[in-house]
Amino acid sequence: MQDTQGISVAVLGSGGAGALTVGNLLLEAACEVGWQGLLTRTVGPQIRGGEAAALLRLTSGRVECMPDRFDLLIGIDWLNAHRFGAEIEVGPHSLVISDPRGGELPPIVAESSARIVKIPMKDLAKAIPDGRPNMIALGIAGRLLGFGLERLLALIEKRLSGKGDDAVRSSQAGIRAGFEAVASLELGRPLGSVEPPTTKRWLISGNDATALGALRGGIRFAAGYPITPATEILESLAPSLAKVGGALLQAEDELAAVNMIIGASFGGTPSLTATSGPGLSLMVEALGLATAAEIPLVVVDVMRGGPSTGIPTKSEQSDLNIAIYGLHGDAPHLVVAPQSVADCLFTTQWATYLAEALQVPAIVLSDQFVGQTQAVIERPADVAFIGQRAKATDIAGAYKRYALAANGVSPMALPGTPGAQYTADGLTHTERGTPTSTAADHLAQLDKRRDKLDRFNYGDHWATIEGSGDIAVVTWGSLTGAVREAIGRATQDGIATTLIAPRLLYPVRPEQFAAALEGKKRALVVEQSHGAQFHRYLRAHYDLPGEVRVLNRPGPLPIRPEEIHRALLEWRK
Repeated sequence: MQDTQGISVAVLGSGGAGALTVGNLLLEAACEVGWQGLLTRTVGPQIRGGEAAALLRLTSGRVECMPDRFDLLIGIDWLNAHRFGAEIEVGPHSLVISDPRGGELPPIVAESSARIVKIPMKDLAKAIPDGRPNMIALGIAGRLLGFGLERLLALIEKRLSGKGDDAVRSSQAGIRAGFEAVASLELGRPLGSVEPPTTKRWLISGNDATALGALRGGIRFAAGYPITPATEILESLAPSLAKVGGALLQAEDELAAVNMIIGASFGGTPSLTATSGPGLSLMVEALGLATAAEIPLVVVDVMRGGPSTGIPTKSEQSDLNIAIYGLHGDAPHLVVAPQSVADCLFTTQWATYLAEALQVPAIVLSDQFVGQTQAVIERPADVAFIGQRAKATDIAGAYKRYALAANGVSPMALPGTPGAQYTADGLTHTERGTPTSTAADHLAQLDKRRDKLDRFNYGDHWATIEGSGDIAVVTWGSLTGAVREAIGRATQDGIATTLIAPRLLYPVRPEQFAAALEGKKRALVVEQSHGAQFHRYLRAHYDLPGEVRVLNRPGPLPIRPEEIHRALLEWRK
C-alpha cells in the first residue's frame, strides 16, 4: 500500500550550522533506498549567513508538496528561528530535538504539544576533533528514520572524500555519536522499507529541470543577470549549452539580457533568459518589441515575494498580473506555468516549442518553491516538442515578413538571406515590415498576432484535469500538488471533487475551460497571492459556477493540504 503521508523532517540552525547539508544528505540516503521525496529550504534575505532550515518530506510514491506539519524537528540552534517558525509547524505527534545550549525555542515550538527532547549536540561535537554539530544531527535523524549506520557512513565517505581523510573521519564520528545519543528514542513512525525502483530515479531541482527542458526544446543561447531564486537556471545552462554548441552570456543587467536574446533569436537561434519579478518588470518594454516584431523567445520568471525587492528567498504567485497584462498596448503572448519539479522540464520544453512555432514571446511562471526544491522523481518521459520556426528560404518577388498567412505565422528569414531584407522594430508595419500609421494596417497586424495564438491547437497540455465531482478546485503552478493531495483526502471523506489546474494561462481557453467546468455547482479557487490575482483573472475570462470560494494567502507561509481539505469539508456541513 502506498504511503501517501510519509515522514517529514525539518533541520534548522543559524548561518554556517550546516542544516541544509543535513537535509541534502538525508534526501540522498532516502533516494538510495528507494524513497521519493522533496527537499526545500527556507532562509533569510541575507546574501551570506543568517538563519536556515532544510524541510524534507519522504514518501513511497509521488510527492509534490510539503506536509501539514513536521514529524521530526531538529534544532541545531534556535538563533533567529522565530523569523520562519510559522513555516515549520509541529503537533502532538511531532518530536523536537533541541540542544540545551542552542538558545530559546521559538514560541510556535515551545507552546506546541510536541514532544521535546534535549540532546547536547554541540557538546558531543566538541568532544570530536574537528567535530560539527550538523553531523550529530545527521546521525540523530538517520537513526530515527531507520537508515542504517553503515549507509550513512558510506554516504559521507563518498561526499567528503575530496576533502581528505580527516574530514571523513570526523564526520563519521559525529554520525556515530548522534546514532548513540538516540539509541533509546523512537520517532514512532519509522520509514520502514519500500520496493527498490525498477528504473533509476532522478534527484533534481525545479530550476535544473527547467534548464534541461530548455535544452531539449532547442534553446541554444541564453543571457541573464543573476537574481534569486532563478540563478541556478543560468548556472545549469552555462556548461550544458557549451556541450551542445550553444552559449550563455552574463549580461550587465536584465535590460541587456532580454535585448541580447531578442538579437540572438532574430538571428535564428532559439534563446532564453531567466529572472524573477524585479527583472521581469525591467524586461516588459523589450517583450513588447518582441511581440510586435514577432521574434520568439522564452523568459522564465521564478517568482518570489513582492512587490519591489520583497522577500527574495520566499515563494509567491504574485507575478501573474504583470505576466499576463504587463505589456502595453494589445500584445498577445504566451504565459505558461509548471505544476511540479518534474513538470518544470515538460513545461519549459513546451514553452520553447510554442514560442518558436508561433513566433512569439513565452513567459514561464515558475516560483521559488518549485524552482529551488530538490526532488527524487521517476525519470520524466521524453516528449517530441522541439521548437521549429517557419523560415523563409527561397524568396520569389517582394518578401513579406509579416504576410497575413492563414494560420497567422509568416515565414521568418534569417539575416543575410538574399532578397529577404526587412525592418524588425516596434513600429506598426505593413506586411513587408515598412512602418505605417494607417488604421487598416494596424488592425490587420493586431488581428494576425492575436489569431495565431487563439487558433493554435494546444492539445490536452493546456491544463491538468483530474476527478469527476461537482466541486471544482481551481489552482495553478506549484499549488497543484497540495490541491491534489487535499482532493485525495476529500475523496476518502466521500466528497467528489475535480482538480482543474491550467498550465496555459494566456491565451485563455474559454471553450476548454467551460467543458472542464460542465456540471460543477461550486468552485474553490486556491492561490498564493495577497490580492487574489488568479481569482480575478478567472472572473475576467471564464464563467465560474454560482458559488465560488477563494483560499488565498501571500508568501512566505505555504498553503497546506490540510487547509484545502478543511475548506472542502465545510461544504459538506
